[in-house]
Amino acid sequence: MKYCIKLLLFSSFMIALTNNLSAQNPLIRNMYSADPSARVFGDSVYVYPSHDILATPGHVRIGWFCMTDYHVFASKNLTDWKDDGIVVSQTTVPWTKPDAYSMWAPDCIYRNGKYYFYFPAPPKDTRLGRGFAIGVAIADKPSGPFIPQAEPIEGVHGIDPNVFIDKDGQAYLYFALGNIYGVKLKSNMLELDGEIKTLGTLPDKGLKEGPFLFERKGIYYLTYPHVENKTERLEYAMSDNPLGPFKVTGVLMDEIPGCWTNHQSVIQYNNQWYLFYHHNDLSPNFDKARSIRADSLFFNADGTIKKVIPTLRGIGVTNAISQIQIDRYTAKADEGVIVDFIDTSNRFNGWKTTFSKSNAWIQYNTVDFGKKKLKSVVVKTMSVSGGTLQVYLDNMNNPPVATIEIPATVDWKEIKAPVSSYKKGIHNLIISLKTNSNVEVDWVKFE
Repeated sequence: MKYCIKLLLFSSFMIALTNNLSAQNPLIRNMYSADPSARVFGDSVYVYPSHDILATPGHVRIGWFCMTDYHVFASKNLTDWKDDGIVVSQTTVPWTKPDAYSMWAPDCIYRNGKYYFYFPAPPKDTRLGRGFAIGVAIADKPSGPFIPQAEPIEGVHGIDPNVFIDKDGQAYLYFALGNIYGVKLKSNMLELDGEIKTLGTLPDKGLKEGPFLFERKGIYYLTYPHVENKTERLEYAMSDNPLGPFKVTGVLMDEIPGCWTNHQSVIQYNNQWYLFYHHNDLSPNFDKARSIRADSLFFNADGTIKKVIPTLRGIGVTNAISQIQIDRYTAKADEGVIVDFIDTSNRFNGWKTTFSKSNAWIQYNTVDFGKKKLKSVVVKTMSVSGGTLQVYLDNMNNPPVATIEIPATVDWKEIKAPVSSYKKGIHNLIISLKTNSNVEVDWVKFE
């Protein structure tokens, strides 16, 4: 949902500039993204989000969702995300309106050596019906190239497709259109195999959309966004059958202030469960320009899901020798430290941390210092007055591992200081200001 032409050119430039994105929440920082469908294929996680661009005159209505294509992002460590390019565009699908800018939430699934990408879009031919149809594009690899089918799936009208393959090999398609629906798919993954069922035991009031179903220990979990009170929150229902009946069980994630929508997927990767979702981090004043996130998900002993609390730190282990964005913090002091954009006119430049009070601190968890001794720390910083930063591992009661003297400067500088004591392995990183001054920090890394 964004400035269609100008931002498309900008996004293309950014992709050419850097195809590898090192990020926590939000995961993708060189374009807007939403509705993440996360999948584990082989030893990697692939995320298929929708792509928001800003609407300009002539491209749907101003102030509304504007989406023209889909990208796919891949990662082995849940920290470094590689943009593998465009999966499907509204101009490359034979049956879609090429100027609808309504390529909404997608999904992707693997079967018998092929990858099937499902997406909703308005058809250009009225014989296919009004509103949205659901199409399929097929590839030999999870990143494509994907070839769109000539026609959408017959007999389906709706949005937010989700596909699930049960242990017995039966495939199911879920989608939304006022209610949430489910239906069996034939083995070719392109045709319905039975009657569409309304999953009608879900809340009967308020918007429901974005179904995503997964199975764990014989329990089928149907997750979905639901507007109970003006803003979408993520809820879930449980069943012993992929088509229900489902029992509404609980809230997966509460409403996040500032963004009307949310949309989710759930995966298990390396024995840990994760929730992927979105917020408008990079566009705090416009919630039709969103960015995808991820946080860890846990279950109670009875199989119910513990409510996920959204974080900026997100998931994955950060390498100490990479640029650690401490503004994506785990925790911070109540006073004397704030996070804001480096440049509000270009939020894709990211965030900075500003320290303004002695002993103010910020903490960034799960940094891997490896086994080889690291001798120095580098901070990209700016301070009109200068100041002193100290670096701690795990606890500020421990001696600092480095003290960094920041000179007075009106420009961003990279300042290096020696590491006094090295600790191998994974630690939490804490940066603290030791002077009553104003110091801004973009990132920290070790060498």
